[in-house]
Amino acid sequence: MGKEQNPRRVAENEAMAKTKMLRTSPQKLNLVAAMIRGKKVDKALADLTFSKRRIAGDVKKCLQSAIANAENNHNLDVDSLVVAEAWVGKNLVLKRGRPRARGRFGKIMKPFSEITIKVREIDVAAADAAKKAAATRRTASNRQTEATTTPEAAAEELA
Repeated sequence: MGKEQNPRRVAENEAMAKTKMLRTSPQKLNLVAAMIRGKKVDKALADLTFSKRRIAGDVKKCLQSAIANAENNHNLDVDSLVVAEAWVGKNLVLKRGRPRARGRFGKIMKPFSEITIKVREIDVAAADAAKKAAATRRTASNRQTEATTTPEAAAEELA
């Protein structure tokens, strides 16, 4: 007998990691999260390693944790992982202050934030086929627009 297992919060081909109490504002953290969204994990790790932003080290730790969760807990292939989602949330704010001129008080806010990173295993062959199909559609639509443009219409556009 025992407690029933909780249902998975992510899909079968996904894994997740969350880091709380990061000492930076959510706005600054979101700039780093935007840098890795949609990239393959090895490229995202390289970007975070060589980023000049201070918080990039903590984001890198969270990404490594998500990769380890995918490999050890969900038996996913590390080489085919992509950062599917990376979102940022607010946490607590320490309120400090400093005396200012004429008896006033200057507020100093020290925000904390949290980041959640979700990695997804993709089928490499299917992804390559989708990219190739999208490129073919783009070239076909470019040819179609070139074919419909006549020299007279081009002259009218320039005039």
